[in-house]
Amino acid sequence: MAEELTQPIAEDDWAAAMAEQAEPEKPAAADDWAAAMAEQAEPPKASPAVFKELAGSTPNGATHDIDFILDIPVLLTVELGRTKITIKNLLQLAQGSVVELDGMAGEPMDVLVNGCLIAQGEVVVVNDKFGVRLTDIITPAERIRKLNK
Repeated sequence: MAEELTQPIAEDDWAAAMAEQAEPEKPAAADDWAAAMAEQAEPPKASPAVFKELAGSTPNGATHDIDFILDIPVLLTVELGRTKITIKNLLQLAQGSVVELDGMAGEPMDVLVNGCLIAQGEVVVVNDKFGVRLTDIITPAERIRKLNK
C-alpha cells in the first residue's frame, strides 16, 4: 500500500506567503530611499472611483445589496500559454508528449474569470501546492480597450 506523499497545506503557510508579499520592498540606492520617503510624506492623491458604490439607496428608494451575488460560483483559470495544432498532431499525442506553448518562461501568466482576463500573476509554491501571486490587475477601462481590438 503506497503512502500518500502530499500533505494538506496549512492556512498558516498561505498566510506566511501573503505576509511576505505585503512587506514593502526596500529601495536599493540611497536616492531611491529618499524618493520612497518623500512619497510616504506626501498625502495620497485622490483617485477616481473605479466602481460605483452598490450599497445605499437609489433615487426611487430601492436599495442595492451586493450580498445576493457573493455566493455565485465563477470559473477562475490561470493560463500558461496557448497553441494551435492540427487534428493529426492532436491524435499523435501520447503520455510523455511535449506541446510547445506560446508563453515564454518567466513571463506573467494570465488570470481569467469566466474566460475574461482580469489579472496577471506569477507562480508560487507553498508546501508542494501551486498558487498564483497577482502582479497586475486589469482595470475595467483596459478590459474594454482589449474588447475593441
